[in-house]
Amino acid sequence: MSMMGAERDRVRRRPVHRKSERRIRATKKAGRPELCKKDDWSCWTKERYSDLDYYDEMKKVQSRDGLSRIAYSAVGIDEFRENWEKTEKPVVITGVPETDKWLAQDKWTFARILKKYRNQKFKCGEDDDGYSVKMKVKYYMQYMNETKDDSPLYIFDSNYGEHSKRKRLLEDYSIPKYFEDDLFRYAGEKRRPPYRWFVMGPARSGTGIHQDPLGTSAWNTLVQGYKRWAFIPRTAPKEYVKVPKFLGGKQTDEAVTWFEKWLPKLKERNEYPIFECIQEPGETMFVPGGWWHVVVNMTNTIAVTQNFCSVCNFHIVWPKTVRGRPALSRKWIRVLAQKRPDVWQMAQKIDTNAPTGYESDSSDSSSSSSSDDDSSSDDSDSSLDEAPKSNISNDRAASAKSPRPADHPDTKGIRAQPR
Repeated sequence: MSMMGAERDRVRRRPVHRKSERRIRATKKAGRPELCKKDDWSCWTKERYSDLDYYDEMKKVQSRDGLSRIAYSAVGIDEFRENWEKTEKPVVITGVPETDKWLAQDKWTFARILKKYRNQKFKCGEDDDGYSVKMKVKYYMQYMNETKDDSPLYIFDSNYGEHSKRKRLLEDYSIPKYFEDDLFRYAGEKRRPPYRWFVMGPARSGTGIHQDPLGTSAWNTLVQGYKRWAFIPRTAPKEYVKVPKFLGGKQTDEAVTWFEKWLPKLKERNEYPIFECIQEPGETMFVPGGWWHVVVNMTNTIAVTQNFCSVCNFHIVWPKTVRGRPALSRKWIRVLAQKRPDVWQMAQKIDTNAPTGYESDSSDSSSSSSSDDDSSSDDSDSSLDEAPKSNISNDRAASAKSPRPADHPDTKGIRAQPR
């Protein structure tokens, strides 16, 4: 496999001008202040991960690809639910954009995204107080094509669907048939936690190891580039899957750190199975709820990801929502009683106090925050030009800040996805 295909549409490199450099540095400083002490930027490139040969690494991972692939056009909804969703097996689905005729196949190239959204700001991080850090596409594209950062800033935007201009992205794709019956839609668009993300980033950016919030499952369709995934069963404890602080330092929660420093050690320990794969353009990853997963970009990438609750995972999502989001659960169950009595009946039979077997049971309340407020103007060059802390956010953008399982789906509220 050649990486040239992924880079064919790469925006022509230009020198980073002073204004762009100022904007990029201001965004980096706001999103990752721990790496910018006294304007010393060396921490961003300390590990020299930009020297890694990702093409060689992709070939190695492909030779031991641990996930099955199914053709979207050949597998029906009932078959998918029986063989993958109910059995909670991650799987790669091929041909979704082609079969469903996504406009994103043509419109989501780096050049066309730059042309159409160049002055629109997308979230690529979060400051220490939890407020969104954003960058205009025209600056981010320059950064993406020039960066040598070990773990670059990563666009992981959950509010594009509510923005007057960015919501046009919704016209470019449709939800795959397997995932259309999202029961969370009955909770209301404004009340439900963040659940969809437009994702764009360079090589080495990604989403750190996490479980998706509230027991939800996710799908992630890659339109441009290549991603590397790793999955570990939900029975593995958090202390096992997470990079220890002494090893990761200031980049402990970054995806590239996990793959380079921790994955080799987990393979030596061999206590839990690890499933790896390379996701290629046009492929859709199905991530069952509860699975630990981590994603790193191997090239410049563009993707879309959504989290969902279906009849197959409702028995997990419902008790976790009752415990973690009680107000949401009350509204949700009232609407389900009217619109989906079959699901309401399921809820009556579930013991919401019983453990679900998910590692994240103890942190439900912190893993499903509300959507951030993206109502600020896009007229200025950067969100940093506006009044301080004008963009309130509880999302966690992958690789720009330690990604919370709440977000996220390479990585968010309901995720990364970053993933």
